[in-house]
Amino acid sequence: MRFYRSALALLAALPLVASAHPGVDGGHHHGFVAGFFHPLTGADHLAAMVAVGLWSALTARRAWPDLLWAPLGFSVMLLAGAVAGLGDVQLPAVEPMIAASLLVLGLLVVTQRRLPALAAAALVGVFAVFHGIAHGQELAGESAAAMTLAGMLAATVALHGAGIAVGWSLRQSHRWLPRLAGAAVAMFGVALLGGLA
Repeated sequence: MRFYRSALALLAALPLVASAHPGVDGGHHHGFVAGFFHPLTGADHLAAMVAVGLWSALTARRAWPDLLWAPLGFSVMLLAGAVAGLGDVQLPAVEPMIAASLLVLGLLVVTQRRLPALAAAALVGVFAVFHGIAHGQELAGESAAAMTLAGMLAATVALHGAGIAVGWSLRQSHRWLPRLAGAAVAMFGVALLGGLA
């Protein structure tokens, strides 16, 4: 239980350590390991990915397959967005959409709003495309882009898993803890949106 409290406290503190997405790691990616750690160094990506898992666990009617729809939708569309970014596909408002994803995901965790499985996957998938585009554009021109992207995807799955583990453990007790974490993520999104205005 101490681990879960620490994890939630870390998530709640994200707005205090937030840094703008571009240039978080100086744009230097070198293979699988660097790719794995990249989402962990970008507080916006980390918060979004954990929030997806947390929301899934808190709203699932049963463990299988309900827990997996939103994380699967996010991961698949993150990959699609990253491949598009590698191909120099441009979408408008990438950074505002990443910030908006934090606001929406945070509010979903706070309200614990249950959506039909495909709707949940589609909703987070739309936001994941923008996270993926940002990653892919950072990787464009890198010789190890495929391995770096594989590392990023592995970290995404791990962060979803961490959110699911915390959320599942708190389903029957301490319901206010995930709501507090969701509020922190939503406020982080508002702060990022304010900084982009």
